[in-house]
Amino acid sequence: MIGYVTIGVSDMNRAKQFYSDLLGELGGKVLLDMERIAFIGESMAKPMLAVCTPFNGEPNHPGNGNMLAIQPGSKEAVDKFYKKAVELGATCDGEPGQRIPNQFYGAYVRDPDGNKLAFYHFG
Repeated sequence: MIGYVTIGVSDMNRAKQFYSDLLGELGGKVLLDMERIAFIGESMAKPMLAVCTPFNGEPNHPGNGNMLAIQPGSKEAVDKFYKKAVELGATCDGEPGQRIPNQFYGAYVRDPDGNKLAFYHFG
């Protein structure tokens, strides 16, 4: 159902590198780069992440309450992606841990532009 999600960034090259490195293990790569906006994913036929500088030319602002959630496949993978994101320049917004007993395991970071990401696993 979801085609792509767009987040605003201040530095396109940094954002493309951050998300390509972070999501590469899941098949993520820059699929289409149009200078102001780039689409990152496995294929144009699957859900993608778009990073862009705002169309109106104003500075980007991370949304309060907005969050991109990534499901890497296991609790161990949540830990791995959290650590990798921090190594790539993200900041902690909630260390990995069980959030809902036996149901939801998650970790949270802010990318270099302040956009919130979650890595999660159900079960």
